[in-house]
Amino acid sequence: MKLPIVAYGDPVLKKVGADIDKDYPELKQLISDMFDTMYYANGVGLAAPQIGLPIRLFIVDTGDGEDGTPGYKKVFINAEILEETGEAWSFNEGCLSIPDIRENIMRKPNIKITYFDENWVEHTDDVDGMPARVIQHEYDHIEGKLFTDKVSVLRKTMLKSKLDAISKGNIKTDYKMKFPNKSKKR
Repeated sequence: MKLPIVAYGDPVLKKVGADIDKDYPELKQLISDMFDTMYYANGVGLAAPQIGLPIRLFIVDTGDGEDGTPGYKKVFINAEILEETGEAWSFNEGCLSIPDIRENIMRKPNIKITYFDENWVEHTDDVDGMPARVIQHEYDHIEGKLFTDKVSVLRKTMLKSKLDAISKGNIKTDYKMKFPNKSKKR
């Protein structure tokens, strides 16, 4: 099932997510719905806060490479980034909760992360390159951070009117969204 994606300005996007346990209600269905939602919106990652749930859960699927190599697809539950290393590099990022805004964001290329997968198997992985960047972006969501928090104060000021428009629902997307400040007038 495709779920509505929470837009910029909703307080859930600024909350640090809570850990969950194996008994979290309908977790397998939630993960399936998150993948459906992400694919429908043409995303490569989606965090639970983006669908209104302040929990430590996110998914990543970078898709197959142009040469047919398999992509990086994983479920992350109660993740903790243990280490970020290497020389930070810039990449133009976007976010399903902040449509039509893209910014160059600096991130380190290598991470060490510990997490549980959808079967509650614990992992500690070293990840690099684009998968590491996507993980860091989604991890920021469960930490209550957005990529727009990483831009300069001047740039954020320049984006303010666009961000306000998003929170009010004054934007068109190909996927269903929930806007925190949308006028209830008819």
